[in-house]
Amino acid sequence: MSGEGFIKTPKQLIIAGALALVTPVAIAMLGAHLVTGSKRIDPNESPASVEQRIRPIGELVKSEGTAPPPAAAPAVAAVATKPRSGEEVYQLACAACHGAGVAGAPKTGDKAAWAPRIAQGVATLYKHSIEGFKGMPARGGNSSLTDDEVKAAVDYQVAQSK
Repeated sequence: MSGEGFIKTPKQLIIAGALALVTPVAIAMLGAHLVTGSKRIDPNESPASVEQRIRPIGELVKSEGTAPPPAAAPAVAAVATKPRSGEEVYQLACAACHGAGVAGAPKTGDKAAWAPRIAQGVATLYKHSIEGFKGMPARGGNSSLTDDEVKAAVDYQVAQSK
């Protein structure tokens, strides 16, 4: 070995050792400052607006036995919605793929692509649409759709593609 290296004197060894210890610590401190040191506090913000901003969005109410919930607990009313039309469901869940033919989905209105599918029967089309088939997710990827809404969307696409 010829002894050639970057450190040739004890002074260089001490400096290199000190830099090896100080550099990672300095980098960690700078990183911590970047993460925590730049808080932006509005001095004019009122305590009431701070309370409003950080308040919980809900409240847990525990009832004992069969007693009704306390009056302070708001009642949640079930919202009844009317079923969406086939065209609405198509625009909501189907058009993203069937409008452009994404991932092999037959384009709506393409009679040649839809003919073999329509020939399988509407029951098969309903089943594939509700349960999913090949690359198509169940219910077109929208789990909130009812069976009847999915069927209406299938009927709409079939009518557009005959």
